[in-house]
Amino acid sequence: MARTSQASAPATAPEPKAPDFIAWHVSNRGDKAFWTKVGAAWFHRDRKGVSLQLEVLPINGRIVLRTPLDDEAKEVQPGA
Repeated sequence: MARTSQASAPATAPEPKAPDFIAWHVSNRGDKAFWTKVGAAWFHRDRKGVSLQLEVLPINGRIVLRTPLDDEAKEVQPGA
């Protein structure tokens, strides 16, 4: 006897949540620091951890997580 799933697919996908942090790659060249956006991070529901999504993986420098500015949060939410 085959099992069938009773759960139905949602009618619409949930809207993406704005990230809690923006991930930046920071590299120092002389006296200057260059910041490049490389991803985003979201708190877990219990706020005891963070999920980090990187679009690129830097091979040097450091990754810094910063809270997004208002205009950065709007970039993530379509139609906002």
